[in-house]
Parts: sequence; structure tokens; C-alpha cells
Amino acid sequence: MLVENVMTPTKEIIKTSPMSTVRGALKLMKENKVRSVIVDKNGASGAYGLLSFRNILESIIAQDGDIDLLNVYDIATMPAVSVSAKLDVKCAAKMMVNSHMKRLLVIDNNELMGILTMSDILDVLMDSVEDF
Repeated sequence: MLVENVMTPTKEIIKTSPMSTVRGALKLMKENKVRSVIVDKNGASGAYGLLSFRNILESIIAQDGDIDLLNVYDIATMPAVSVSAKLDVKCAAKMMVNSHMKRLLVIDNNELMGILTMSDILDVLMDSVEDF
């Protein structure tokens, strides 16, 4: 099975600007009930990023940062780790486990196709268990 068959497609992804405030991104995450948002690239040749609760915790709470003085770009993982939509899901899952990552962006030709999360993979696994 390929990543493209399991991933959450772009139309269902919440994105934010790298210049948004961390407070604004946190509000967006709360409103949409998500634990991460995609950080849009700064231009055609730029890189997508990922802002997660972990980034926020590390920079705001652990580092005594000021949520009103930081932009998303300051704390997001940029560039975010990504895989191709044509990659086998097993390879992506192994990468996630070995690297202790919960999310991978799915990017082809430097364009965002979707996001692959551990939950996406586990949902497919759970569906296959129910079929027996």
C-alpha cells in the first residue's frame, strides 16, 4: 500500500503562515481540534514546515518564551521531514518509528500533497483487523 492511499489529503489540512503569531497558530489548532498545523512555504522554492504542540511546549514553556513575541517561523520545524506519495507505507512507518516522529509531510515536486500520521497508519491497520 502506498502513502497516497493512507495520508490525509491537502484539502483536509490546516495551514498557517510562517509569519503568523504563535498565539494565532495555537488558536487555529484549538478551533480545528488538531495537534499540529502545516507552515506554508515562503515561495515557490521554499520549504514547508510543521508546528506541533511539542514545538510550542519547548519554546514557550520549557524555554520561558513569550507567546506574543514569537512568530510561527521562530519555533516550527522547518523544513519538515517529508516523504513521497508513492512510497510504501511500511517504509514510512519504519521511518516514523526509528526517528520517533508522529507526522510526515507528503510532498512531491515541492508541492504539499498531504500529511501522514501514525493515526492514519493505525486506522488502516485497525480496518484490516476488522475484516477477519
